[in-house]
Amino acid sequence: MKGVISKVLLGLFMLVEGAWNSKAQDFKVLKDIDYLAPAAPEKADLYLPEDPGGKLLPAILVIHGGGFVEGDKENPRELSICQDLVKGGYVVLSINYTLFKRDDPQTLWPRNLHQCKTAVRWLRKNAGEYHIDPDHIGVLGESAGGQLASMVALTEPGDGLDPKEPYAEFSCRVQAAVDLYGPADFRKRDKLLPMLGKLPAEAPGLYAQASPIIYCHKTGAPILIVHGTADATVDPQQSKDFAAALEAAGGPHELLLVPDAPHAFDLRPKQKDLRADVLGFFDRHLIRSQ
Repeated sequence: MKGVISKVLLGLFMLVEGAWNSKAQDFKVLKDIDYLAPAAPEKADLYLPEDPGGKLLPAILVIHGGGFVEGDKENPRELSICQDLVKGGYVVLSINYTLFKRDDPQTLWPRNLHQCKTAVRWLRKNAGEYHIDPDHIGVLGESAGGQLASMVALTEPGDGLDPKEPYAEFSCRVQAAVDLYGPADFRKRDKLLPMLGKLPAEAPGLYAQASPIIYCHKTGAPILIVHGTADATVDPQQSKDFAAALEAAGGPHELLLVPDAPHAFDLRPKQKDLRADVLGFFDRHLIRSQ
């Protein structure tokens, strides 16, 4: 009798597992796209819902973390985030960008930001081919990627941080951003940030230029700031101060503190499932009203 029950339970498990796997494959991934022109070592992966149903879909750019010196679009954390977003009905572009290398001036700021903004332009340039709504594009980044996502969301052409090429005929602007535990104010650093190439005392203006908190204004893209209260890598106070600066400037934002969460998590940390919060935020700001 026990053997029969075990077989029934195993069969049920396989049925449920098969259904989950089927759902998990409701999207396809185009790997290692040349999103930069001319072609560069940094590539992108494009996640596409299998059947857009003939309608245009909003898109989200995903920017990995890694302290500006490491990280990859295929890290488990990024893969998890991208899969949750594409299952939520979004086209997702996950990019690699230039990482700092010692004694290589070509890897200094703001090259990485220029590449992130170019990725937004690439989405608009290729909107027709991939059923993307070019008027509804968001960005999500974690840790260092959170800083870059916030910069994409808040900086404007007049700030001098838009790349001149490629795809200059397309806007870098996004309509919503999610900053997962990213640093917001480099002016408070007392040690070298390698990608800036100089010590804070030598170039305070450069540290200010790379700080999202400097660019808070009321017409910036809405930002959801998410930070774990137990983060020992990026002080949660950075996100609190960022939210306060946005509030003072009249900038649209939300602050979500995750109790007891450390640094570096996807949308499913054990402390709180964030999928409803993040997808709900993007849905409110990126899905065109019918």
